[in-house]
Amino acid sequence: MSGRTRAGACPERTCVGCRDRAAKNDLLRIVLIEGVCVPDRRGTLPGRGAYVHPTRVCLDLAVRRRAFSRAFRGPGALDTTALRRFVEQGDRRHPE
Repeated sequence: MSGRTRAGACPERTCVGCRDRAAKNDLLRIVLIEGVCVPDRRGTLPGRGAYVHPTRVCLDLAVRRRAFSRAFRGPGALDTTALRRFVEQGDRRHPE
């Protein structure tokens, strides 16, 4: 092989919470809409995106590290209540 990736290779992204790399399909894309972090389930919302594992652990790490503010290049803390609600509903549907 000449160093190129295979045609079926899945793109990878880094979780802003735990900083682990994972397949893009395994992470939840987050976008900033008017100062609110909103989950982008389909990955089609416009604007800069940040990726996080859809678990409470990674979300808590990202909030504690102020990772969303850095990822979106915004000043201060951002509202993550809608995101937290989405992740907690997902955790109840898919227990680990």
